[in-house]
Amino acid sequence: MDAELTRLLSEADHALGRLDGVTSILPNPDLFVSMYVRHEAVLSSQIEGTQSTLEDVLQFEMDAKGQEHPKDVEEVVNYVRSMNHGLKRLDSLPLSLRLIREIQEKLLQGVRGANRTPGEFRRSQNWIGPANCTLATATFVPPPVHDMQEALANLEKFLHDEKTYPTLIQCGLAHAQFETIHPFLDGNGRVGRLLITFLLCQRGILKYPLLYLSHYLKFHRAEYYDRLMAIRNDGNWEGWLKFFLKGVGEVSRSATETARKILELRQKHQALIRDKASNQTNAGLLLDYLFEQPIVNVRLVEEHVKCAFVTADKLVKQFEELGIVKEVTGGQRNRRYEYSPYLALFEPSEAH
Repeated sequence: MDAELTRLLSEADHALGRLDGVTSILPNPDLFVSMYVRHEAVLSSQIEGTQSTLEDVLQFEMDAKGQEHPKDVEEVVNYVRSMNHGLKRLDSLPLSLRLIREIQEKLLQGVRGANRTPGEFRRSQNWIGPANCTLATATFVPPPVHDMQEALANLEKFLHDEKTYPTLIQCGLAHAQFETIHPFLDGNGRVGRLLITFLLCQRGILKYPLLYLSHYLKFHRAEYYDRLMAIRNDGNWEGWLKFFLKGVGEVSRSATETARKILELRQKHQALIRDKASNQTNAGLLLDYLFEQPIVNVRLVEEHVKCAFVTADKLVKQFEELGIVKEVTGGQRNRRYEYSPYLALFEPSEAH
């Protein structure tokens, strides 16, 4: 732990503490958490080569059968399910090999990789490298099965050790070690990134899963892989940890800023509703719903606000006139409305 590593740890801890603190000023954090989780799912899946966007995921959730969707959108939706499943299970099950297997099984259910023994650690050798490379030409060969099992047992012990390292250092070490063990035939990258969030939530460092590190790793993808390889080849853990802590600090500050902007947007639109809406109760219910589900149709609004279809239609048109939502299909039938100012807050910024 040299001076730079100590400073980066202190800065990352501070930024993470502010992010956790900002959730206490959000009126209903659960409304926003579902968007953060989807956003993380999109970015983490894009690192693995999927093309789906946040809007694809929201539209798929709204209407899985009716619309044309990119094939890989279901992989992203599975990631959301995996994260939610893991967070729920942490209430009754510690972060363990069993939980890791459960998460990976949910991740691969019914999608690409579903034939690669979901929910089971591998029983054959795998390797990492460019497309169509062989074991002989691989960039990295993870441990063979016997050594993998021993390494996994050690990793589980390490995850349960709450005294030896500061939590963020432990998160960085655990993620790198998990990626090096590479215990599954598919889904290792995504499960390894979920581990970071689960550890932070289990330790009570974060009350809500608002740290999406995939944002940082996606924009620094080459360095991400190089840093992991430098551990495997040269034992350079310090270089990796510095890179990891920089990412935690950067992403925490960015997420804190997003949370503040969400709060401002909500207050602005609440004021608009107070001044202009004909039925403030229904308008308030719809506004809250848009923070959870920013792409809607009239039928969804009817169900959520529990009103007649005609009332829901009027309500949505009023929101459109007030500039809160905009219609995005341009058609007369199956119209969809988007809460654009909110979605814009989750557009990836190239700054990272």
